[in-house]
Amino acid sequence: MSAPVESSSGNKPWYLQRWSLALALILIIGIIGSLSKSGTDNDAASTVAPSSSASPTSSPTKSTPAASSSVEALTANFAAAQAASPDITALLETLPVKGRSPETGYDRDLFGSSWTDDVMVDGGHNGCDTRNDILRRDLVEITLKPGSNGCTVLSGTLNDPYTGTAIPFVRGEGTSTAIQIDHVVALLDAWQKGAQQLSAQQRTDLANDPMNLQAVDGPTNEAKGDGDAATWLPPDKSYRCTYVSRQVQVKAKYGLWVTTAERDAIVKILGNCDAPAAASVVPVPAPVTTTTAPPPVTTTAAPPPITTTQAPAPAPVPAPKVAPAPAPPPAPPAQTNVYYQNCAAAKAAGAAPIYAGQPGYRSALDRDKDGVACE
Repeated sequence: MSAPVESSSGNKPWYLQRWSLALALILIIGIIGSLSKSGTDNDAASTVAPSSSASPTSSPTKSTPAASSSVEALTANFAAAQAASPDITALLETLPVKGRSPETGYDRDLFGSSWTDDVMVDGGHNGCDTRNDILRRDLVEITLKPGSNGCTVLSGTLNDPYTGTAIPFVRGEGTSTAIQIDHVVALLDAWQKGAQQLSAQQRTDLANDPMNLQAVDGPTNEAKGDGDAATWLPPDKSYRCTYVSRQVQVKAKYGLWVTTAERDAIVKILGNCDAPAAASVVPVPAPVTTTTAPPPVTTTAAPPPITTTQAPAPAPVPAPKVAPAPAPPPAPPAQTNVYYQNCAAAKAAGAAPIYAGQPGYRSALDRDKDGVACE
């Protein structure tokens, strides 16, 4: 058997040299893969770890979406959405006009879980439910619950747009319902006017859309129920233009329709939106009949003394003299020799009845002897 062939360098057999070369290549490939994996982990960590400039002795604080969204940001985004709204009258013309569909099949759960975090005031998830987002947006002087990532509103004050009154809010059983979150377009109303054809996600968006949500007085919200603009409007007339405008925007956004009565009610309200507040909301009555006292002569001032309190009493008018009635003519002298043959003759002479003692009386004519003859 021949001896193994050795390479020209190093006196190693050729097959050992090839194995050494393969082993070296495997080691190099492993090192490169390890370096590549290490670089990917560092990038992922950098998205949540503190900045490299932070002190190495400070404990890292994980950033949360709730901490990054402020009440000012929520309010500013909502105000911007309102300011960017189109001509409401023109937008109303784009809404279909149809009859109300039956409420068959309606269920609140078809609009998603109540107060989900799927649709947010600031345009994305922030870790807070929609109810607390709206409370933070609409209330003033709020206090937040410690440890809730700046979400849970414990107290505050609502300047209620529906009633025009200031309402204190305190979270708790029996007090939280004083302020409720109203769906400007009620969910049942939406269901009967096109929402049945929306997808589940679209209905969830509608139920949590900040344009369709408003913190309001609880009893007033309950009185509204599922009414549309034709059946219910805010008691505070100064807010009605904003109220119906938001309804139009929501219905246009989600492809809903209006009834004829609803459209006519909205048109009537929008027609007064450009008028001065005093004229379109609370008309000022004429001063003569309300705030200003009437002229003194005709109302408060005493009438002239001659014609009222100081005038002398009129002279008494003498009673007219009545002439005394004329004396009756003297009776003719009594006739003592009157004779009536019978009562028929007495009656013919107009003398009947004849009383005893009168001329012509005689006992023969007084048959019952009662002193009256020819009766």
